Amino acid sequence: MALKATIFKADLQVSDLDRGHYGHYDLTIARHPSETDERMMVRLLAFALLADDALAFTRGLSTNDEPDLWQKDLTGDIELWIEVGLPDERRLRKACGRARHVRVFSYGERSADIWWQQNATLLERLGNLEVTEIPGDAGNRLAALAERTMQLNCTIQDGAAWLDNGQDTVEIQPTARKTETGR
Repeated sequence: MALKATIFKADLQVSDLDRGHYGHYDLTIARHPSETDERMMVRLLAFALLADDALAFTRGLSTNDEPDLWQKDLTGDIELWIEVGLPDERRLRKACGRARHVRVFSYGERSADIWWQQNATLLERLGNLEVTEIPGDAGNRLAALAERTMQLNCTIQDGAAWLDNGQDTVEIQPTARKTETGR
């Protein structure tokens, strides 16, 4: 018998001072049985950093042809393809052919460094790819905020993000490993 996803609900308030974007999002997040709280919360952080009414969580880990999040335009074309973790370079190449913009949010300091060193040369060639690293233990601190029902506030200013649940606050300083060519 296959294990089922665990459903999490997040009431997310985003105040992105850098983009001038303010929004309230009632999110339902399905955590795959093999997914950790850390990975799920990095997905949630990715949503907050790029928040938009058209941005949506996908089936993620349970499918090979969908990212963790995506944003489609009114015609169904993929505007933004978002991967979390350390995706295979071939997968990213394919995503860059399918979507206008591709974003990767890597995490896990040592493993993210090794992944980048192994793939940097090939990834630099992908013009519509942007890679952002979530530093150090931020993923573990985000995981501590995970609850089946969450009320979270995310403030983004000067490239930094603060995610809080009313009791604890996690500060994240994402680092750009690669930006889109020509941006």
